[in-house]
Amino acid sequence: MDEKRIEDELTYPFLLADRLRLAVQEADSFKQECTNIGNYANLLSDKLRLFLRFTGSSQSFYDRPVRRIVSDVAKNLDRALTLVKKCKRRSVLRRVVTIISSTDFKKVQTLLEASAGDVKWLESILGFGGGSGGDDFGIDLTLPPIASNDPILAWVWSSIASIHVRPLNDKIEAANQLAQLAQDNDRNKQIIVEEEGVSPLLKLLKESASPEAQFAAGTALLYLANDEERVRAIVNEQGVSVIVKVLADSPMRVQSLMANLVARMAEHDPIAQDDFARENVIRPLVTLLSFETFSDDQLGKQSIHSIVQINKEIEKYPINGSKNNHFKPYMNSFSSFHSEGGSSRGGSNNNRKERENEKPEVKLKLKITCAEALWMLASGSVLNSKRITETKGLLCLAKIVEKEEGELQYNCLMTIKEITAAAESDADLRRAAFKTNSPAAKAVIDQLLRVIRELDSPKLQIPAIKAIGSLARTFPARETRVIGPLVAKLSSRNQDVAIEAAIALGKFACPENFLCDAHSKAIVEFNGLPPLMKLLRGNERAQSHGLILLCYLVLHAGNNEALEQSRVLTALEGVDRTVFTQFPDLRELVSKAIYHINLYHTSAHSQRFSYVP
Repeated sequence: MDEKRIEDELTYPFLLADRLRLAVQEADSFKQECTNIGNYANLLSDKLRLFLRFTGSSQSFYDRPVRRIVSDVAKNLDRALTLVKKCKRRSVLRRVVTIISSTDFKKVQTLLEASAGDVKWLESILGFGGGSGGDDFGIDLTLPPIASNDPILAWVWSSIASIHVRPLNDKIEAANQLAQLAQDNDRNKQIIVEEEGVSPLLKLLKESASPEAQFAAGTALLYLANDEERVRAIVNEQGVSVIVKVLADSPMRVQSLMANLVARMAEHDPIAQDDFARENVIRPLVTLLSFETFSDDQLGKQSIHSIVQINKEIEKYPINGSKNNHFKPYMNSFSSFHSEGGSSRGGSNNNRKERENEKPEVKLKLKITCAEALWMLASGSVLNSKRITETKGLLCLAKIVEKEEGELQYNCLMTIKEITAAAESDADLRRAAFKTNSPAAKAVIDQLLRVIRELDSPKLQIPAIKAIGSLARTFPARETRVIGPLVAKLSSRNQDVAIEAAIALGKFACPENFLCDAHSKAIVEFNGLPPLMKLLRGNERAQSHGLILLCYLVLHAGNNEALEQSRVLTALEGVDRTVFTQFPDLRELVSKAIYHINLYHTSAHSQRFSYVP
């Protein structure tokens, strides 16, 4: 149900105030008390008249506190009217039945005093009348009586109203106050959203030419965006298009904040994730991430040749199926690293120089947040992953994984992991982005293998291993260089790394992989059985994934003598039955593996055909 117009909301208390004045004139008892109540009725009537004039002339009017306070004023006037009517001369019987005391008048007068205080406070925060008692545009944090039991509500109202009607400096201060309140707890966040604080924050973010104002508004929105409902409130106020525009056309510090906001919103709300992609947020994110990533010496003949090859691939897979709608080729993208990606406010030379002269920590923070935003946009989304690969994204991510460390490197690895996971589930993306002759794909694979082989960090190795596993169906049989590093990690001291290596190798050896026989033989030849047998003695998760891989190896490389030498059959027959309870599909797989291995090694185990686990 739609809310009434604010003018209509004000009409009812006007009528009540008029009736109350008439009832005061007709009162026969408690005349002084009734007169005092009539004075409050006159005061409130005058204030409400000011409100009407203000609402009619104001273009930007924050009505949430007005509606709430006017509703309370109406209730209190109605209660006062009921009391004063009892003071009119009636029959003897009515006078006997109706008992009025001075206490009743004190209670009603207290309520009307509170309403007068609320109305005066409204004058203060809305910037009209004389209620502020001083500078009309000063942010007044004095509590109105209506919010005496919940001061947060008054502070939220005051701050939101300030963003509507105050000068810029006060808008910035008010946005910072909302950010501070939102940072404290989720209840404050919810109050800000319910009291319609999102729209003015977005307006300040969009329309302000002040980076300080944009940063204050963006920070408040960032603190609000930590659950799906509140993110959806930002989306419903057309916040996605505002954020994308500010991201593409602001100083680095603000761009970093916008990228962070994109990440949080995409993380918590799939609708926001899709809307950001539709607004083409991926292009500026990749461009900003690429800023200063590629040095001039990397744009020599050899690199340019590789880029031309990539251009040809991209033209085959245009966005939205239209060859006239694909992204500009990599050559144009690289030339834009220091122009489009490195410019602000239209890309002037002065602004580009300002960006290049930014502090290293500011540049690093921007790249970290852009990489995280790409990670969250790609998470679980084939379409967004495809869009990233259709820019220079893969090549940029690979270069950063190679050259950087810490959080930036990790975020880029996680982005690659999500893109490869999408490619695993989507054959078209897999064929388009990870063809064996693709320079971008080759660069990604090289860096994933380097991380697995050389970096002693489970945090980095695990996403790299998962990414290689997701691409298992893209590698030809001769590409055994990816098998060796994974097999080596089966012996990792970190059990999680070893388990992920087993899972990844399982994707090479599983029946769904067309080359499972060749890959299984390669795993055995890389001496994968001894560490795999050791993994079977680990925890339940290690044992289950180790068993899956072992069964695949038996089924697809069952005639290999290494299987007998490693006592694989003994291990399969000795499986702890509790594993089958947690993983029921394993029972049939283990049974098949035992039957299969007996086919090749009957001389040693001729009596074991009858085994059924």
